[in-house]
Amino acid sequence: MFCEIDGLKIRYEISGEGEPVVLLHGWGSSLDAFSAVRNLLDKKYKVVSLDFPGFGQSDMPPEPWDVERYAAFTLEFFGFLGIKDPILVGHSFGGRVIMKLCGTGRVNPEKIIFLDAAGVKPKKSFKSKCRSAAFKTVKKVLSAPLWKKPCEPLLERARAHFGSADYNSAPPVLRQTLVKVVNEDLTDILPNIKASTLLIYGENDTATPVSDAKIIESKIKDSGLCVIKGAGHWAFVEKPGEVLAIIKSFLAV
Repeated sequence: MFCEIDGLKIRYEISGEGEPVVLLHGWGSSLDAFSAVRNLLDKKYKVVSLDFPGFGQSDMPPEPWDVERYAAFTLEFFGFLGIKDPILVGHSFGGRVIMKLCGTGRVNPEKIIFLDAAGVKPKKSFKSKCRSAAFKTVKKVLSAPLWKKPCEPLLERARAHFGSADYNSAPPVLRQTLVKVVNEDLTDILPNIKASTLLIYGENDTATPVSDAKIIESKIKDSGLCVIKGAGHWAFVEKPGEVLAIIKSFLAV
């Protein structure tokens, strides 16, 4: 089903009855990623999931958004549905949005589940710093007014060469959005989260490593970390049996 928020058509789904649980997907994903989680939880809860603006079947934002703008949008979505302080489940980027909402006191859920959630600003390796510096130099040269237009194809090739897979696969608006969100560190607001918080991370996750999860766990007073052996950034998809069993216990499904 669809609704309209801030002039954008937003796809969302609702299943089950009871206390509301909202599922927030990760970067480059959609609500479809949560099918197994949704099927588990809607036996006891009213489960709500959506495609963030720019993802899945929802409209693209007219300009680049940061985490704050996505958080404000999510709050508007809650208002549209008439739900307040739902249990929150967030994967990767969805976890960032939850941190922003709860760390600033706008949403105060009883429980939160972070699935390989982002929120800790990644430390750049020496190689990564060199690639970033090289791209900035190339961009500066090719963006000079004199030859900006004829060099646009070369600039695009430079972006493809130096950029990450997420960056290269994203449309222009989301490329600028990605730069905004990955460079925001949310650890300072994590101590404000009062909810009982479960962290589930893949042992081999390189996008949001277990070291990040331990930082998040140390900042949230009532929290606990489960590491899924042999799993990566999509632990709940790669090892559904293990992850769903943990969620089932935490939410008493």
